Amino acid sequence: MSKSWKDKSTKIRKGEELNFKNLERFLKQEWPDLEGRLLVEQFPSGFSNLTYLVKMGARQFVLRRPPFGAKIKSAHDMGREYKILSALSRSYAKVPKPILYTEDEDIIGAPFYLMERVEGVILRAKMPEAMQPNPDKMHGIAKGVVDTMVELHQVDYEAAGLGELGKPEGYVMRQIEGWTKRYVKSKTNEVASIEKVAKWLQENMPKESGAALIHNDFKYDNLILDANDWTKVVAVLDWEMSTLGDPLMDLGTTIGYWVNQNDPDWMQQMALSPTTLPGNPSRGELVQMYAEKSGRQIDNIVFYYVYGIFKIAVISQQIFYRFKMGDTEDKRFAALGGVVKGLGAMSMQAIEKGRIDDLF
Repeated sequence: MSKSWKDKSTKIRKGEELNFKNLERFLKQEWPDLEGRLLVEQFPSGFSNLTYLVKMGARQFVLRRPPFGAKIKSAHDMGREYKILSALSRSYAKVPKPILYTEDEDIIGAPFYLMERVEGVILRAKMPEAMQPNPDKMHGIAKGVVDTMVELHQVDYEAAGLGELGKPEGYVMRQIEGWTKRYVKSKTNEVASIEKVAKWLQENMPKESGAALIHNDFKYDNLILDANDWTKVVAVLDWEMSTLGDPLMDLGTTIGYWVNQNDPDWMQQMALSPTTLPGNPSRGELVQMYAEKSGRQIDNIVFYYVYGIFKIAVISQQIFYRFKMGDTEDKRFAALGGVVKGLGAMSMQAIEKGRIDDLF
């Protein structure tokens, strides 16, 4: 594959501009030797924390800040994300190295941090046809993704200095209760299927399978691939929701995002990652790959899948709520109300049929 497919930044979306003058002044205070004109672009993907490419002379940084209008501080804690990267970068090679964090909201209107730019390829749902890997390469990439997730779940989080990041005990219960409360707070209309799913999850919680450092948003577009060998993951991005918890809940989120080639058209249209390309394993095959690589016994996979779908539905609802309230002008968010309904229908099919593939 050509190196020309390295991930690139583009112009900043309307309503998500930064205060260039303040940012330039801040950068020159931190690095007096910086020269040249400040250039800022935005990386095009992402529905949550915003990511920008900042260039000044020969130096370049990646800047992360919370979304405009976000009221959920715990979900957009820049200091926490910076702490995770700082700890992990000393013991886990597949994270960008953090550079600087500031809580000073007078600079760009919110806390933010800077990190190194890791160049490589990111696979997104809507990539050019010429960029799409052939089936053999796609299968190799999927294997690399699973291997990386298993590696992450095997990180010694105590040795990395992240033992206080979360409380693994009771994680499953807290997640079900927490996401249900978040949904209630962000409701814009009644979605009966989502209400039923929340109740089913509450009544069918399995025992916890163990404790690990989990990412909570592990999918193709949060992974940077080696430009010379796409089957190798060189960096994992977007650690805002990372914590300590049950690794099978992390797997559940991943298969929640994983749309199969034979899922209905309306489901494929909602795909946030290119999981429908030929060569990708099905959700069930992905789970089997994870089980074989990790050695974990995986029971109750329907619960973890439905949890993943429910969680994505709630996140979509939260963003849709912000759009309806006028807190963001990003037109991509207008369709998320329909996404919530679709995810509710998918969840009910999995519950009723007792499986995660071939649901329609």
